[in-house]
Amino acid sequence: MGITQEFASYCNRMKFNDLSDEVIDCAKYRFLDFISVACRGSIEAPSQAVYRFVRETEKGEGVIVGTKEKAPHLYSALANGTSAHAIEMDDVDNEASLHPGVVVFPSALATGEMVGASGKSFILAVVLGYEVMARLGSALGPENSYKRGFHPTGTCGTFGSSVASSKILGLQEEEILNAIGISGSQAAGSMEYLAQGAWTKPFHAGWAAHSGMVAALLSRKGFKGPSSILEGRDGFLHAYSNGADPSKVLEGIGSRFQILRTSVKPHACCRYMQPPIDAVLKIVNENNLRPEQVKQIRVGVLRAGAPLIAEPAESKHNPQSIVDAQFSMPFGAAAALLYGKAGLKEFQLSTIRSRPVREMMRKVECIVDPELDRTFPKQWRATAEILTEDEKRYATTIEYPKGDPENPLSWEEMIERFHDLTGQIMKKDQRLKIVEAVERLDGIKDMRKWSSHLLRKE
Repeated sequence: MGITQEFASYCNRMKFNDLSDEVIDCAKYRFLDFISVACRGSIEAPSQAVYRFVRETEKGEGVIVGTKEKAPHLYSALANGTSAHAIEMDDVDNEASLHPGVVVFPSALATGEMVGASGKSFILAVVLGYEVMARLGSALGPENSYKRGFHPTGTCGTFGSSVASSKILGLQEEEILNAIGISGSQAAGSMEYLAQGAWTKPFHAGWAAHSGMVAALLSRKGFKGPSSILEGRDGFLHAYSNGADPSKVLEGIGSRFQILRTSVKPHACCRYMQPPIDAVLKIVNENNLRPEQVKQIRVGVLRAGAPLIAEPAESKHNPQSIVDAQFSMPFGAAAALLYGKAGLKEFQLSTIRSRPVREMMRKVECIVDPELDRTFPKQWRATAEILTEDEKRYATTIEYPKGDPENPLSWEEMIERFHDLTGQIMKKDQRLKIVEAVERLDGIKDMRKWSSHLLRKE
């Protein structure tokens, strides 16, 4: 039996009763995080463009989170995936360097609404979707994906979405296998969005959610896909990576769940910028440094992330758009130093163009530190060193940035984050009802009724 067949067999066998209380609780925690970013992302320009497109399709019953709108389920998945990835604050699997929540939750939610799935079925589908995406991303190797120009959220996401949708649809092993096989011909996501600050990155998440559902629905109708799509000569692992490790697809499967190894992003930017920003903030806060005292900032970044956030240096020191800033380590460090944070309010065009930020960015130097790569991708470390005008040097190393599994946000902090992100879109009473509804998700009988919580009421 090949890797793809074994993977499909595992997904078919997994039942809700195989999940521990910890895993179930984690799925709810991540669902609340998804709702947070999808709701806040709904007002962003890329999301609004997708909504305009979706409105031209036929009417449907799929909820578009944070809006008053509904769409056909395939298109609500597209819309919710795009909006959830629009603000760069969604969760990340560190080892795979991809964003599972913004693909898996839209797919599971839309499919769950389509068939009236139970909360338990929804949770199981989500856990397996995370498992599939993370394992495939790790097998590809993040740096290998980036070198080939592929965004792993988009490429691996289609597979995760197809499995999540397949489980909710009640597909059997052969049908799940076909859905995975079909997904391989839909896996997409070009890193070229970095060149012009384009909107295609959030679209990758939405399209993966959408296309994975298409794969599952085609399989349900009898459509056949290659049963060796992962390991075959022209399969996914060979086509999308120059150095894939197929053994990582099934390594330790069933003994641990990847959803427990996923990080949350406190800062509104690329995951590779999170640890260095934490390092800058730590120095500033511990030493009460003021911006005018700073002469130079040097941050140590991971080699895999350098092409995304630090290279070429000239363009990274001169971001022209919000997307550019979300992938500019000089901007992230400058914002952290000037404002004491790097949230959505900082990642705005007015801030990007401001003179203090432009001047501070010129003081930032990014260094690829081989020592940091020693424990990557299991650990995303970073360093920062600040030289002051009076020639004092302050340095620190971040081992586990805030939001990592080893340094997580508590449930209370996650709920606070939810209220912060959704406050301008939903009234407090609705927000409180959503938190309560997520906490009792495993007791829900029909996702069609439950999902109405996510529509904006005012």
